[in-house]
Amino acid sequence: MTLGFDIYNVEFRAWSTLENPFVWLSGQYKIPNFTCIREINSVAVLTGISGITSAQIGTLLEIYRFPQITFGPLDPVLSEQSKFPSLYQMAPKDTSLAIAMVSLMLHFSWNWVGLLISLDENGLWIIPELREEMAKNRVCVAFEHVVSSNLLTQALNFMIIHNQITRSSANVFIIYGDNEYLLNLRLYFGQFLMTGKVWLMTSQSDLSFSRRYFILGSFHVPLMFSHHHSDISWFKNYVREVNPSKYPEDFYLARLWVLSFNCSHSESDCVTWENCPQDASLEWLPGHIFDMAMSEESYNIYNAVYAVAHALHKMLLHQTEMPLMGNGEGTVPSPAQLHPFLKKIQFHNPAGDKVILNEKEKLDTDYDIVNNWNFPEGLEFKVKVGLFSPYAPQGHQLSISEDMIEWTIGTTETPHSVCSESCGSGFRKSSQEEKAACCFDCIPCPENEISNGTDMEQCVKCPDHLYANSERNQCVLRGESFLAHGEPLGIALACIALCLSALTAVILGVFVRYQNTPIVKANNRALSYILLISLIFCFLCSFLFIGRPNMVTCILQQIAFAVVFTVAVSTVLTKTVTVVLAFKATSPGKRMKWLLVSGAPKFIIPICTLIQVSLCGLWLGTSPPFIDTDAHSEHGHVIILCNKGSLTAFYCVLGYLGTLALASFTVAFLARNLPDTFNEAKFLTFSMMVFCSVWLTFLPVYHSAKGKVMVAVEVFSILASSAGLLCCIFVPKCYIILLKSNRNSLHGFREKIHL
Repeated sequence: MTLGFDIYNVEFRAWSTLENPFVWLSGQYKIPNFTCIREINSVAVLTGISGITSAQIGTLLEIYRFPQITFGPLDPVLSEQSKFPSLYQMAPKDTSLAIAMVSLMLHFSWNWVGLLISLDENGLWIIPELREEMAKNRVCVAFEHVVSSNLLTQALNFMIIHNQITRSSANVFIIYGDNEYLLNLRLYFGQFLMTGKVWLMTSQSDLSFSRRYFILGSFHVPLMFSHHHSDISWFKNYVREVNPSKYPEDFYLARLWVLSFNCSHSESDCVTWENCPQDASLEWLPGHIFDMAMSEESYNIYNAVYAVAHALHKMLLHQTEMPLMGNGEGTVPSPAQLHPFLKKIQFHNPAGDKVILNEKEKLDTDYDIVNNWNFPEGLEFKVKVGLFSPYAPQGHQLSISEDMIEWTIGTTETPHSVCSESCGSGFRKSSQEEKAACCFDCIPCPENEISNGTDMEQCVKCPDHLYANSERNQCVLRGESFLAHGEPLGIALACIALCLSALTAVILGVFVRYQNTPIVKANNRALSYILLISLIFCFLCSFLFIGRPNMVTCILQQIAFAVVFTVAVSTVLTKTVTVVLAFKATSPGKRMKWLLVSGAPKFIIPICTLIQVSLCGLWLGTSPPFIDTDAHSEHGHVIILCNKGSLTAFYCVLGYLGTLALASFTVAFLARNLPDTFNEAKFLTFSMMVFCSVWLTFLPVYHSAKGKVMVAVEVFSILASSAGLLCCIFVPKCYIILLKSNRNSLHGFREKIHL
């Protein structure tokens, strides 16, 4: 049995769509449900790529249960078995089309895309899939326009779409829909030079309809997604060698030869082949007129013919196995008998691809990504530049050769299509109010936070031992900061402490050397020795604050400071009280002599010191000082410091010390005008005034300072206050002892009294 075919044109216009199908079914008289044709041997009908046209024809064919096979894109409307039980679609599923398109956008970092979709079931089904996949991958819709099929409103719609495209910052647009709906749109846009625009479409939305378009087409970049299929090895050779001489009955081929190669013809339309080039071939024709490669629709037709042949073969085999009915003569099977076999048909075509007509069993297909190479003369050359396979592992589904893509004339750069430029490292995204997620501002990361990628939603805070560099794209190891012995400030403070300690020791030596002189005796040698020794320790305790803090120094620095200063201040208080008692004891009618003789003032030192030691012991027992770090006060450094532990205990210790100093100053101030031979009361008053001034100044400066400066302020206050006591109390006496020795004698003493 040999299979043949009849060809009938079908108009796009709705009122004439069924004209030729009626002619095929009923003959030239077009009498419904009646045929004047003696014998119809057709077993199936292949309808065109338009889903609407196939649906209209299918309504007529369903009356006779004629198998109808479409070779256009898979149409959801035609998939409804209740409406079209006799219709079969050859095209594979398009369920991965949205994923394939979004994958290509992600590859080129396009996240700002316009949508042009036809207003039909074939176009509308992809909108929710595209939106879902784009939202999942943070690709935004710049604008969305649904193209109506109403020709009266298309002109206005085209102007609106053109304005949207011109104003939009998007350079990538998706065109999807039936050809007859978008044909006018494509021809309309072909008149405008919209440089650098990229059109993503399926092969059914191919723009190769107008030669004029391709003259200007070099300013557009069409990238098409077509269903991948194996090459038919012999097809190009067949097309290259075909000519009307081999197939004289093929009227369309003869007509193509006449139009393409300027062959003359007679009034009877018989082609005069002598006037044609002897080696004329379809290969000579430009690509936009005749493509040598088998298109997607042609491949579907190829599979459809094989499917009908396989089904017919199975049906005939089935009939031979059945007992002969009637008179036993062979009969031509009716088309309706072919349905059970078409529904179950599965086979591998000569190219090796598996063909399945049952839509429920169809598999997702791979997509070839094709780029049109256009030339100024209007020639076209389709180049496969990539492949998308839904069965490949995630992240490897798309493979593309960027160097094979022809972008617009005069540029090799990939087109850019984003709402906002990417935020580089050191910045984070900040959404723009009432705009899409792809539109954002870039804000620098806050202090000590970084972002080391592009388009970061949030900056990451550096750990405490690290800090953000100036570019805020990397966390760098912090340097330790403390008042070190080796740095200039530490060296200066240590030298001052050593010098003052040495000076105090020298003064102590002087007092010991001249202990029997009147000036030393008059100022209570024992208290002077205690005060000088305590001042030595005051100077030396500043070394506990210099160097890297550890657990021992953190505990000792505050405790030693508090105790030795308590001894020093209480000694000054004792000296002041002693001066007052000495003066009062010599006054007539006063009973102070017993207190002076009994040595009661000497108990002030141990009592005051014991109270301070008790406070320090309570401090150590509840919440002692400990090593701590401060990573926020000084950029790029982590400050190693001694945390005070209990601030209440710390301020109690300082408060107690301040109370002693204030008491000493008050008593000395009240006794400043007593007629003391060596002006001890005045010196004590001035020394305590210096002492209190230093520590009153210390408090605000200390709390405003940070890091090592804070420690240096405390060390300086210790040295300054101790030096104040030393200089105000002992330097004048040393001056008299060493330089004015005549005043440090009994004769001098008497002269001073006489004066």
